[in-house]
Amino acid sequence: MKKIITFFLIYLLIGCSARLEEGEIQDSQPDVDTKDELILAVGSEPEDGFDPTLGWGRYGNPLFQSTLLKYDKDFQVTYDLAENYQVSEDGLLYTVKIRDDVKFSDGEPLDATDVVFTYETTKNSASVVDLNNIEKIEATGDYTIQITLHEPDSTFVYTLVTTGIVPEHAYSDIYKENPVGSGPYQLAQWDKGQQIIVTENPYYYGKKPSFSKLTFLFLSEDAAFAAAKAGNVDIVSVPATLGNEKIDGMQLVQLESVDNRGVMLPFVPSGETTEDGLPIGNDVTADVAIRKAINLGIDRQALVEGVLNGFGSPAYSVVDQLPWWNESTIINDNNIEEAKRMLEDAGWKVKDNGIREKEDIEASFTLLYPAGDQIRQSLSLAFADMMKPLGIDVTAQGVNWSEIERKMYAHPVMMGWGSHSPIEMYHLNSSSTRGIGYYNANYYSNPVVDDYMEKALRATTQDEANTWWEKAQWDGETGLSAKGDAPWAWLVNLDHLYFVNENLEIGEQKVQPHGHGWPITDFILDWHWKE
Repeated sequence: MKKIITFFLIYLLIGCSARLEEGEIQDSQPDVDTKDELILAVGSEPEDGFDPTLGWGRYGNPLFQSTLLKYDKDFQVTYDLAENYQVSEDGLLYTVKIRDDVKFSDGEPLDATDVVFTYETTKNSASVVDLNNIEKIEATGDYTIQITLHEPDSTFVYTLVTTGIVPEHAYSDIYKENPVGSGPYQLAQWDKGQQIIVTENPYYYGKKPSFSKLTFLFLSEDAAFAAAKAGNVDIVSVPATLGNEKIDGMQLVQLESVDNRGVMLPFVPSGETTEDGLPIGNDVTADVAIRKAINLGIDRQALVEGVLNGFGSPAYSVVDQLPWWNESTIINDNNIEEAKRMLEDAGWKVKDNGIREKEDIEASFTLLYPAGDQIRQSLSLAFADMMKPLGIDVTAQGVNWSEIERKMYAHPVMMGWGSHSPIEMYHLNSSSTRGIGYYNANYYSNPVVDDYMEKALRATTQDEANTWWEKAQWDGETGLSAKGDAPWAWLVNLDHLYFVNENLEIGEQKVQPHGHGWPITDFILDWHWKE
């Protein structure tokens, strides 16, 4: 890989064409008036390829496949393959009518059997896409599908929005490397570890893209930035550390996101273990006064400025700025004196060493973060410094994910989340998900919150569901936010930063999700050269 990148950088510097093993990167660019192709370096290579049944497309446009529904920029549901859909009064039956004029990129027609095949394959794949709530899916006509759920789930619409449809006739074990779909583009070439080249799908039923060819480069941050500086890419994603740089011919596009970072605080005292014998609970963070004081004492804006170079926003929940967010969860942080008073009132007294203690328990803990993640490391160290004036001793420690998985039930962890579905908030805070993977690893539980979230799931309209999601965060007396039980200390939302060719218009974007996939491609059909 180092040899490949070195060769590529030499190509950039001398301005000539170069061949990277089997694939070829375009050399000099034509005038923007005539250029109908783009070169992008906007994310990493998908580990599981381009198979929606394994999770491809959950964080952006699946490119090669169509979905039944779509979100617009305001998270309102619109149609893609579907012409309409209906939900039964009990929320258990979804009836979807799809278009009858759709073909896959190999020219074969798409019908209801392909939708059924896709969802059944996804359900049986044991992938990150959880469809276990589907009891039955069947084609009731050539272009009509009925999906029966075990239990009502208002978030199921998100599945219809993100799951690309695959062809039954062309699906195999190697589909993830050779996708056939009904989306706007088709895969033309994949040089693993280097790039993919996609071309326009001639059978696409929707809006014709302005660009007939796209090349996605898989480069390190430094190599991608060098490519942009040399004028050889049209869009490049950059970290916050490069956000203040200047690139001739490119403009910085700064997108709001719910790509958050926060500290998961163990909710219960120590003493129990998981089925695998791993310790659960922490006697310090089990005290609500500690958790609330932490949330009050953090200076979130200082973290945005100091760690993210200003390219972000303070975070107060896992769903900031989304339609189901409760804005009343915002707190007045950096309130050191109020945090101290809260700790004093709860019996946490400062000792000679400057660390608080209560009933022989010292207010001290280790904060784990994934080693190698620069942003999480910087946030962890800054967090520890911010806790010192409160009399809370925090040791930030970088470890690998295997160690985090063994220790996360008993130690605070610097985590990152951010989905376009409220089901993530449910998974992180429901009593039913305690100890299931990374979900609710802090063993949070509140029966009132559980009830609100169950009502949200059973709602038959999005507006009704959002009302209950908001109450789960804070109802004026309790909730899962910092104003309530404070099982998390949410810190920041990262802005997603891109340098974009100054002549390219990518349009308005919706709030970006957690940084997997290529979410900037969500509205790629709207991209065009400026007039």
